[in-house]
Amino acid sequence: MIEIERKFLVTSNAFKVEAFNSYTIKQGFLNSHKERTVRVRLKKDSGYLTVKGKSTENGLSRFEWEHKISLLEAENLLGLCEEGVIDKKRYNVKYGNHIFEVDVFFGDNEGLVLAEVELTAEDEQFEKPEWLGEEVTGDTKYYNSQLSKYPFQSWT
Repeated sequence: MIEIERKFLVTSNAFKVEAFNSYTIKQGFLNSHKERTVRVRLKKDSGYLTVKGKSTENGLSRFEWEHKISLLEAENLLGLCEEGVIDKKRYNVKYGNHIFEVDVFFGDNEGLVLAEVELTAEDEQFEKPEWLGEEVTGDTKYYNSQLSKYPFQSWT
């Protein structure tokens, strides 16, 4: 499956009152090579194994395959991951015809808040909430696989 998404910085906490759902996520990477990533994620009471391919040049699209695994399998696989686990709380916000996933990061990425919106086409139009800031689509330093290696709090 091809994933098409755009990513933005978030300028305020206003999204929290608009959220219809929230949950914590813990994830690590079995492989964080720029050509492909293999992610293990704990979300709610489930585990997920995800493979993502290299992004297109504009950063909008890439191959993504995800498979649900047991919580125990995910916990065991997290123990095999590269150094640098991502901890975050995700808020789901419906705005217009789209759902924005807003991630508030903890630990070494504390202070970073990112919003993503999945699209059905690269040129699809969507309404932007007031709290949506600078677009960072395609800027690899904002990829979770890179945040696990080079966390937000270490940026100068």
